[in-house]
Amino acid sequence: MSRFLPTRMRGHGLSIFAASAVAYMLIPIVVIAVFSFNDPAGKYNFTWQGFTLDHWRGAFDIPELTDALTTSLTLAAFSTAIATAIGTMLALALVRHEFFGRRAANLLIVIPMATPEVVIGASLLSMFVYLQVSRGFATLLIAHVMFSISFVVVVVRSRLIGFDRRLEEAARDLGASPLTGFRTVTLPLLLPGLVSAALLAFALSIDDFVISNFNSGQTVTFPLFIAGAAQRGVPVEVNVLATILFAITVVAMGATVWQQHRAEQLASIRPDEL
Repeated sequence: MSRFLPTRMRGHGLSIFAASAVAYMLIPIVVIAVFSFNDPAGKYNFTWQGFTLDHWRGAFDIPELTDALTTSLTLAAFSTAIATAIGTMLALALVRHEFFGRRAANLLIVIPMATPEVVIGASLLSMFVYLQVSRGFATLLIAHVMFSISFVVVVVRSRLIGFDRRLEEAARDLGASPLTGFRTVTLPLLLPGLVSAALLAFALSIDDFVISNFNSGQTVTFPLFIAGAAQRGVPVEVNVLATILFAITVVAMGATVWQQHRAEQLASIRPDEL
C-alpha cells in the first residue's frame, strides 16, 4: 500500500501522524477558547451566535464560579506542595538507599496510579465515614495528596536514576558540606524534575472530579461546579477561565522545558572538567 503514497508523504509519515495526533488532542481546547468569545442567546453555549468580549470583561462576575475556582487553586497549591515534598523524599530513599521493604515500596507506589479513581474515591469515603470525619476541604486535601504522591515519585525517581553522583563527590572534594552540596549541586540539577512533578500534581489536583465528588462534602471545586452547571447550562465564563488556566499552563511548561534544557547543559559538564 505504501507504494501508492507520494514519496514526500512516505518520508514524513511519522511527522504527519504525530501532527495529526497533537491536533486531535488540541481540538477540544481550541473549541473552548473559541466559544469563550461566543454570545449565546440562551443558557446553552453550544452553537455560535456572535463574537463578544463581554464574558472576558466579566470573567469573575459569577461569585459561585469564582469561589469554586479559588477553592480548586488553593487545594491544588497545598496538595502540590505537600505531595512534592513527600514524593521527593520517597524518591531519594528508593533510589539512593537500601532498606527492608524497598521492592515492596516500589510496587506500592505504582498501585494508586493503576487503580481506577472511582475505587480510590469510594475507599477514601468509606474510611472517612468509618472514622467519622466530616467531609470538606480537609478530606479533599488528604485525597489529593494521596493520589498525587505516586506521580511525583515516578517523575523525580526517573530524574535521579540518570543523575551523575560524581558531581556531588566533586563538590565534597572541594570542601562543600552535605547540605551545601545538596543546595548548590543536587537541587539545581533536580529542579526540572521537581518542577515537572509539581506541575503534574497541580494539574491532576485541579482537574480531578471523581475522587473529589466522593469526598468533597459541601466544598465545591471548579470541576464540581462545571458538572453541576452542565444540567442547567454552563456559563460562557467557564470557557474563559478554562482558557486562562490553559494559557498559564502553557507558559509554565515552556519555562520548565527551558529550565530542563539548562539543567541538561549543566549536567553535561563532567567532574574532570571542573
